[in-house]
Amino acid sequence: MAQLIHDDTFRRLCRARDLLAADYQSGVLLTQAAREACLSEFHFHRLFRGTFGETPHDFLTRLRMNRAKLMLASERTVTEVCFEIGYESLGSFSSKFRAQFGRSPVEFQREVRRIFGYSAPWRVLMIPTCYLQVLTAEQKTRIE
Repeated sequence: MAQLIHDDTFRRLCRARDLLAADYQSGVLLTQAAREACLSEFHFHRLFRGTFGETPHDFLTRLRMNRAKLMLASERTVTEVCFEIGYESLGSFSSKFRAQFGRSPVEFQREVRRIFGYSAPWRVLMIPTCYLQVLTAEQKTRIE
């Protein structure tokens, strides 16, 4: 449950979250984000978690992993993706990816290629569910 905070504090937290999101691959430090929000590190961490439901570290990890999925669905290698999203170790990236999505980056890539083929653009993975539901409904009515 999100805690109630003052509007000004919320705006400062959003600015800090935007800073983290804009530079997620370079590893913005908690100190920098807290400074952007004009809060101490401890207070920033506590308010960030209470407001957004996740710690700043969890927020960055989620952004990195979502970006990694998109990049892996394109024709990027696992090593390229690892370094581009800000990890310094292929092992730590692979472990975090497996913990988050239940399969290794290579297994994810193989699954995407099996379903969509090697030349499928990454945008295929980003078709909104509501759009897919409309398409399948139209196809069913054409068949009937």
